[in-house]
This record gives sequence, structure tokens and C-alpha cells, in this order.
Amino acid sequence: MSYTFETAPHPQVFIASPRQRTRPYWLHVLLFVLTVLTTLIVGARLQFNFDHNLPAFTTETFALPLFPLKWIWQHPGRLAMGIPFSCTLMGILLAHEMGHYVLCEKNRVYATLPFFIPAPTLIGTLGAFIRIKSPIRSRRALFDIGIAGPIAGFVVALPVLFWGLALSKPMPAGASASVLEFGYPVIFQAFHQLIASLAPHAPALESLYLHPIGVAAWVGMFATALNLLPGGQLDGGHIVYACSPRAHKWVTRICIALLVPLGVFYWAGWLVWAVILGFTGMRHPNVPKWPDLDPMRRRLALLAVLMLVLTFVFAPFHGAALVGGQ
Repeated sequence: MSYTFETAPHPQVFIASPRQRTRPYWLHVLLFVLTVLTTLIVGARLQFNFDHNLPAFTTETFALPLFPLKWIWQHPGRLAMGIPFSCTLMGILLAHEMGHYVLCEKNRVYATLPFFIPAPTLIGTLGAFIRIKSPIRSRRALFDIGIAGPIAGFVVALPVLFWGLALSKPMPAGASASVLEFGYPVIFQAFHQLIASLAPHAPALESLYLHPIGVAAWVGMFATALNLLPGGQLDGGHIVYACSPRAHKWVTRICIALLVPLGVFYWAGWLVWAVILGFTGMRHPNVPKWPDLDPMRRRLALLAVLMLVLTFVFAPFHGAALVGGQ
């Protein structure tokens, strides 16, 4: 989730909220540095595997499976290999969160700086978020804040996606399969076709060994799709509420209903997101209904729909369905 509210979800009296004179920068800096470190660790192993034609994600005997802490501890200099992945991923996440933050500042909504979440995961982080600490006084402000993050992250991810695909290579003959294989959204397929038109002998997307920069771009696009799910208090849910407060609850229910079969037949993780939306998605912090969105913002909402279509993939990870083994 890109940002969370600390305001009540029922009717409020809007008064001028005092703005804090100082921010606790130390915590933001600490979490950012730790997240850079954890993404460097993951990126170093991805780069090592890419350079030596090893599976991208393996279950070798590290201190933590898929998070090679012991491997880095033995040779700390290996961290330098993780710079391309870490810079790419952190750049996309930072752009997304700063998109929200800048529009909060523009609309005089008090929000924290981004909190990054370091974690020993497949990508070295659980993402980032900002916290909104004052009411949002109009649907237009809510719309601008909600859509700014996905647009900023998407714009940054586009060139690095092209770069990552250009740096990728054919899957080496006889190489062991990775324990994690990605499914590719439309945006990946479109960019790959563009590269194939420039290099006619380029391998098919499904037989491509994705460069770590491409992996970071994939994560960025996947995060964009998750945030743009049209429900709850995700970015997509805020955009829906700004467009039509009355429709928000029903759109959230439809989204949940669609995620359930996707979780059964394509990727079990969609069931988790259905549960998250079910518990948190039916209520939204109150925002004044008037003034309505202007025509330009309503047209801009179509851009959010387009970004969702381009970045969404039914099966983000192959073989992770409950039925059918997609």
C-alpha cells in the first residue's frame, strides 16, 4: 500500500490542522539505508547468477533461502554487484512514493516522508509507504494524490524496462530452471516486440534470461498493478472514490469477486489480496463530495485504467495456482 490514512473513515468536521515544524528524519533515513542494503544483497546474487548462467532464484544452502546473507558475509565486496538492481528498484519505489508526497504538499495535506521496509524477501524489501496525518479536503485533491504515485513510478519504470530487456540474454542451453519464473504483463510483451523489431534474432520473451535491471523493472510494474487494483484503500480505490464515492464499495466488491477465481486458477496470492480488500476495503476516509472532479481529471482516470491493463498479469508467477498448475 502506497499510503495510509490516520483520519477517521466517518463524517468529520474539517478544521485547519497544525503542521509539525520538524519531521523525524532519522527513522526515514535509517529505513532507507537498511532497504538499500537488503536490495543490494539480493541484487548481488541476481547479478552473480546472471553472469554465471545460474538460475536467477535458487534454494541453495544460504543463511536464508533466496536471501544470500551468508554468501555476502563471506565476501562483502560482492555487494557492488547489486548496485544496478538496487538503484533501479529503489528509484521506482522512491518515485512512486514521492509522487504521493509532492501532491500532498501541493494540496496542503500533511504527510510523512516515505517509510521503506527492509526485509529478507525475494527482492529485499516489502515496499514503501507514506502516512497521511491530516484530512484531504476535496475529491480533486484525493484524486491527484492517488494517481500521482502510480504515474511517477510507471514513468521511471518505462526506460529501465527497455534497458533491462536490452541487457537480457537467451536462456543458456542446459541451465537449471529457476525456482521462480515470472509471467509477463502486456507492457513487457510490447517492449520485447519493439526490441525484436530492432534485433530480428532476439529470443522469445519466454526463453529470455532477464537481467537484474529487468527484474527490478518487473517488480516495479507488478507493484503498479497491485496499487491500481480498483478497490479499498489502494491507489486504485482512492481514484475510484474520487470519481464516484457511491460506487467505491460496489467496485471493491466486484474486484474481490474477480480476484477469487484468479487466485484459484492463476496465482494463489490473489486470494490474499481479496482478503485484504475484504477486511479493509469497504470503508474509506470521508472526503467532501463537492466539488466534483473536472473533465480533465476524469479523462486522466482512463490513464490509470490503461496503466493497470498494461501492468496486470493473471499469473505473475508460474506454477503458483491452486488448480491447474498455471
